Amino acid sequence: MTLYFLLKTIHGLLAAVLLGAVLVGLFFAYRAWKGGDLQQIALTFSSLVRLDLWFIASSAALLPLTGLALAKVGGWPVRQLWLLWSAGLYLLAALCWLPLFWLQVRIRNRARKALRDNQPLGPQITAHLAWRVRLAVFVLGVLVAVYALMVIKPL
Repeated sequence: MTLYFLLKTIHGLLAAVLLGAVLVGLFFAYRAWKGGDLQQIALTFSSLVRLDLWFIASSAALLPLTGLALAKVGGWPVRQLWLLWSAGLYLLAALCWLPLFWLQVRIRNRARKALRDNQPLGPQITAHLAWRVRLAVFVLGVLVAVYALMVIKPL
């Protein structure tokens, strides 16, 4: 196996992990939010915080490195328009992930506190849940656009 195909395989696997983790997170966050059960929200968002740290953060950090290595080994100038658009959209997704992660931590902490104190979540956290889902849908759309650019490679 050549270095190019090894890098391409690693890059593709990392992209699959990232997309899969975003989809799983979106599905379970939406399901917990719509279910409305405080225990389920607390458990789900505890798991989602771990999912983000273990899978999303690690794959998101490694993808640009394997992407740059692929561009170098593949002989693509990094100033090609499709690469610049991909990098810009990827950066946008990463910047949107930061508040999304903050919302998840906040929801997890508030849900744990509400369970401990036998209180409802309250309207602010319900709004956070809605924003978390909206932000995740946006990030998913941006990542799909990045993947499309990576596969199509328009010049």
